[in-house]
Order: sequence, then C-alpha cells, then structure tokens
Amino acid sequence: MKTLREARIGSTVKVVKLHGEGAVKRRIMDMGITKNVEIYVRKVAPLGDPVEITVRGYELSLRKADAEMIEIQ
Repeated sequence: MKTLREARIGSTVKVVKLHGEGAVKRRIMDMGITKNVEIYVRKVAPLGDPVEITVRGYELSLRKADAEMIEIQ
C-alpha cells in the first residue's frame, strides 16, 4: 500500500482508497479528494510537512498525518 505521503514531487497519482474514520475522512472528502481522482504533487515543505498538491484544478496543502490516510497507485 502506497500513500500520498510517499509520492514523489512532480508526480501525478490516482486515489485508490481513503482510510480514516468520521470527521477526518469527511474533511478530506470535502476538500475534493475522493476515490479515482488524480492528484499532482507540487512540492513538500523542507521538514516534510505540509505537502502541497493540486486536485480538481486548485492548490491544497495537507498535513503528513492526513496524507498518510490517502492510498494511491
């Protein structure tokens, strides 16, 4: 299982599954990250947190903990 946190800068990945429960999973889905959506990894902060991505045409920053809940291929 590969997660969004492990994705390389400049790569485009596809979401396979969202892990997590309740409010955390709902918040990720409200940001537009759902199954089968493509995500472009723009950059990662020097200490690895946050990760900046482009999803559905807009930029978004995610914490490492949230990025680990997103399974990709």
